[in-house]
Amino acid sequence: MNDYNTVSSLAPQEQRGTAMAAHLVGLFFGIIGALIFWVVTKDGNDKPFVQDQAKEVLNFQITVTLAIIASSVLMIVLIGFLLLPCVGIAALVLAIIGAMKANSGETYRYPFILRLVK
Repeated sequence: MNDYNTVSSLAPQEQRGTAMAAHLVGLFFGIIGALIFWVVTKDGNDKPFVQDQAKEVLNFQITVTLAIIASSVLMIVLIGFLLLPCVGIAALVLAIIGAMKANSGETYRYPFILRLVK
């Protein structure tokens, strides 16, 4: 596991914009965009901050997709109609926070996600 926080407290300037783009790609294009971004950057050993944030975004988008599926199934018992907007709002807010943190050079960890991609 690449724990970028142990290496440095802030990422280099040239990696910040790319890491911010990873969060925004996940926000606008969902799991497919996050997967493509991660595949493109996963072998970039010279950019550990971007690599770490792309992996974090992919894990977040996997969790959001599973939550959307669960909410959709729960619409049968009506609770899904309340959960689905909550999942959408939470995904929007957390992705924006992640993008802002990445732009400032801080490693961002999404709360309550499944870390399936190591």
